[in-house]
Amino acid sequence: MFIHSKERISAFRKLALWYNDVEKAAFNSFNTIAKTIENNYEKTLNFFDNKNTNASAESFNAKIKVFRNQFRDVRNVNFFLFRLSKFMPSSQLL
Repeated sequence: MFIHSKERISAFRKLALWYNDVEKAAFNSFNTIAKTIENNYEKTLNFFDNKNTNASAESFNAKIKVFRNQFRDVRNVNFFLFRLSKFMPSSQLL
């Protein structure tokens, strides 16, 4: 369905049809995701402009969260930032 779209306008139509189907089905469990898609559909459709995603940024953020959780109650912020800079190869920071 959505994944087979090659252009932004066709993806927009398919996303709108999906959203309408979810509303008609009245499944309360889909309300949160439907609202998220409604609020962010333009950002989602940006993928069809240049085929880029923010997956690498999301992955890096997840790794930072794991690293941060390992070092709760950090007292030396400079050392923490130093360790964080060594956590990921510089090629992935670009």
